[in-house]
Formats: sequence, C-alpha cells, structure tokens
Amino acid sequence: MVAAIMDVGASGGYYVALAADTIVAHPTTVTGSIGVVMLTLNAEGLLQKVGVAPLAIKSGAKKDMGSPFRGLSDEERAIFQGVIDDLYGRFVALIAKERRIPVDRVRAFADGRIYTAQQAKDLGLVDRVGYLEEAVDLAKQAARLPEARVVMYHRPRDYRSNIYSGTPVPEPIQPSLLQLSSLLIGPGPRFLYLWWP
Repeated sequence: MVAAIMDVGASGGYYVALAADTIVAHPTTVTGSIGVVMLTLNAEGLLQKVGVAPLAIKSGAKKDMGSPFRGLSDEERAIFQGVIDDLYGRFVALIAKERRIPVDRVRAFADGRIYTAQQAKDLGLVDRVGYLEEAVDLAKQAARLPEARVVMYHRPRDYRSNIYSGTPVPEPIQPSLLQLSSLLIGPGPRFLYLWWP
C-alpha cells in the first residue's frame, strides 16, 4: 500500500499513513504533529459572573471530569494525563515499528511540532518527497500493474476544488455562550491525534 500525503497529513493523518508500505509526501506537505492533546475549557468564573450555577447529577465522582463548568482537580488532571501518556506511547511505538526508527529517536522528535516534507523525509517519517502521480506509479509497480485508474471519493455536498474553482466563502461565525464549548472543542473532552495550532 502507498500513502500520498498531499496537503496536511499531521497527527491523526500521519497515524493513518503509517499503515502504508511507502509514504510519499508532496513537497508542500505539512506533517508530524506527533502527539495527543485533550482540549477543554473552564467557564466556571464566567458563569459565576452572570449568575449561572451549573449542577451535575452523576453516578460517580469522576463522571463529569473535564466539564467546562468547573476546573479539574489534581487527581482528574493526573487521570487525563495518564490516558494521554498511554495514547502517546502507542503512537510512538507504532512509528518506531512501522518506520523502523528506534523508540528513543522517535521520542526525541515527537514533541508535537510539525515538519515539512523534506524534514519528515530526513527524519525517516516519509519515504519520498513527490506528487500523487509518483505515488500511483509506485503502487502500480508494487502491484505489477501496467495501468491504474485513480478514483477520488467525496462526501455528498462536499466542496470539490479544481484549478477553475473559486475559494468558497465560509459562513460567518456568530457563537453564543452555549455554543462556545462545542465551537472550540466539540461536546466535551476528547483525546485527539490532531494538529491544533
């Protein structure tokens, strides 16, 4: 299998590419961002200022940890950090195994930063810097096929850009206080293989 990283293949995008036998990155690719992040916010002080006191009825003491309506205790922070450390360890181990790079070397550069295609190649994260056509040629060679047809799938109603397309104008964002949490991080804490600049 050949993976072609064409634009941003950072964090979870790179994680998926690790399943390939060969990884080709476009010259303008941004990749890396190796790590795990959990994002939440604490609106407790803001809610107090406007006289709102959220209540949680829960089955266990930790059921609402990470809630945007209160801060984290030291114990809760340690629990989340433990999960993040485990997920990060899995990511690092997978890179070490699939890319044949010693774990301690992976840990040295897997601090969340992003890399250009050439930097990623120099680190051993990708095999080649090239374009989609080269990735298709490599896949044809590996499969011993004289010809191949590239099929690109799109979700229904997704914007499909091409060289004649204009830039789509995004809808203006008008967040309300209730939408702020989901706008920034989604509905509650999540562990993400995500590049979040």
